[in-house]
Amino acid sequence: MTDASLPARAAPRPFAYGRLVDLFFFLTICSGSVVFIEPSPYDFLILVTIGLWALGGFTIHRAVLPLVTLLSLWAFGGFLALIPYWNEEDPVVFMFHTAFIVTTGIFYAVFLSQKTATRLELLLVGYSASCVLAAAIAVTSWMGVFGSGEDWIRDGRAMAPFKDPNVLGSYLVTSVIYLVQRLLLGRMRHLWLVLPSLALIVAALFLSFSRGSWAATIVSLTMIVGFLIFTADTRQMRLRVLAGSLVVLIVASTALAGALSVPSLREFFFQRAAVTQDYDDGPNGRFGNQMRSIPMLLDRPLGFGPLRFRLTFDLDPHNSYINAFASNGWLGGFSYLLLVLSTCFVGFRQCVTRHPWRRDAQVLFAATFVFFLQGLQIDLDHWRFYYVSLGAVWGIEAARRRWIAVGRPAA
Repeated sequence: MTDASLPARAAPRPFAYGRLVDLFFFLTICSGSVVFIEPSPYDFLILVTIGLWALGGFTIHRAVLPLVTLLSLWAFGGFLALIPYWNEEDPVVFMFHTAFIVTTGIFYAVFLSQKTATRLELLLVGYSASCVLAAAIAVTSWMGVFGSGEDWIRDGRAMAPFKDPNVLGSYLVTSVIYLVQRLLLGRMRHLWLVLPSLALIVAALFLSFSRGSWAATIVSLTMIVGFLIFTADTRQMRLRVLAGSLVVLIVASTALAGALSVPSLREFFFQRAAVTQDYDDGPNGRFGNQMRSIPMLLDRPLGFGPLRFRLTFDLDPHNSYINAFASNGWLGGFSYLLLVLSTCFVGFRQCVTRHPWRRDAQVLFAATFVFFLQGLQIDLDHWRFYYVSLGAVWGIEAARRRWIAVGRPAA
């Protein structure tokens, strides 16, 4: 028998390195809501993902350099402020955690600047899946489906699988924006999955009783509607967005009215919805501490040092901007302010100009913008998911700039 008469062997399939990296990226995003244990599955998976991705080599587009520079200076300012307290365990751990989380933000920016459409889809779908998981745990534990669930609830507020109800609520905002945008754009594929997922996520968001998260949801959805109307290609699309927004508003108002018909929920809702709480007011309250700290920080180029605000005022700053100066000194504080301003500039531009990733940018920048607003009333500098959307905005900017440079091919 000659070689020609032998059956042809199938060519071996090449090792799909890129798919493996994307798979680990997707799994990392899916695990983002399971953080009630430390280190979390997310922490392990993001390290594996970064390692696998780095093995293949990478380049950093110049559009990402502002993010890299400003995040690095912010972290470096914290390490400078740490020098007098290097023998204290908690500040040292805090700053190394800062370095780790800054690295993830830079990774997201560089990673999403390549294969942008595919990876943004993986990001938003995986993030929404993680929110469905978190919402299911939060709602069932709050309702006591599997027992009292005391370890999963704080002061009557759902928080599982996070350690804080405010973090749960804020985590869910991005998926609410994404799913509502899909509905407003008329993307009815998988509607049978989108609607129950959105309802479950909104229920968990409500049960977190987080004022900041509620406000962030309202502001971000208003931004999404505004972006969609402003960038609509036709009058018909504008009318569809307006009509869809009205339907969403009516359904949400009806659901809220139904929830508030329960006396205990109504009382707790209005208690939480108050503009200020008992711990906010007074010279030693949250806002009083913040005001008293500003003159002191003006005299301290290195701030108080990481985690030392609480030693002076018995409370954390509950303000990311004051905390940037308190923990990271003037270098870190001004770098953080520049980061916020520059991100707002590139983010708004992405949302209103034409490019292939505009719809994704509208979701991710709206989420990032409301995080900046929440930073006025909470310390979010160690929130893992904050760096996901922040890095994504800069990754899209690099992809947009590259798209312009090659002559704006058809999207």
